[in-house]
Amino acid sequence: MRSLLTVLAVTSIGLSGCDKIKSLFGATVKLESDGDKVAYSIGQQIGGSMKSQDLHINTAVLAASIDDVMNAKPSRMTPEEMQAAMTKMRQDSTAKQELVGKENIEKGAKFLDEHKKLPNVKTTPSGLQYEVVTEGSGKSPLASDTVKVHYVGTLIDGTKFDSSYDRKEPAQFPVSGVIKGWTEALQLMKPGAKWKLTIPSDLAYGPQGRPSIPGSSVLMFEVELIEISAPAKKS
Repeated sequence: MRSLLTVLAVTSIGLSGCDKIKSLFGATVKLESDGDKVAYSIGQQIGGSMKSQDLHINTAVLAASIDDVMNAKPSRMTPEEMQAAMTKMRQDSTAKQELVGKENIEKGAKFLDEHKKLPNVKTTPSGLQYEVVTEGSGKSPLASDTVKVHYVGTLIDGTKFDSSYDRKEPAQFPVSGVIKGWTEALQLMKPGAKWKLTIPSDLAYGPQGRPSIPGSSVLMFEVELIEISAPAKKS
């Protein structure tokens, strides 16, 4: 990721009055040759990476910078200026994450305290909260088992960040290969069970978060345990 961020350093600084930038984005893009398709594919990868990191980038400046490099034009910034821009971006990003994390810790603690008082909500010693919608039957999976589940995950404000239902295909993974809150809950469930989970941040993704999950977020899931498959025997 660092190499991409190096490329993006110049994009945080606007360049006005540049006809080349306007021409890069003013023309209609046609994917006529293999080279055009490769260029577009690379752009999709770069754009997807920037979006996943919540980087607000001037894409016209990005295109101009790439054009400068590809055509051996002089850089519009010195290496020192680029490094300073990168350092400031990282500092601003860290400060923003810390602020969001602090707010989420406070909101999450208040939410968990109120949520555990609701009827039918149970709380385990770890702090995991769950509500049984459907009991299920049979044996619960072991940490060494693999399970097939359907699920939908939301933040406490209702924002959906993931759903196997939307993909129209159940997810399959090792019980011990997911966040702590899931690993604990799955070992209490039985096939056919459907539970609502409320997972504290320390049993989820913690302060790091994920691209679609802010740091220190309490997560809520509706989980349906479809089936259990034991691990493959070693030969």
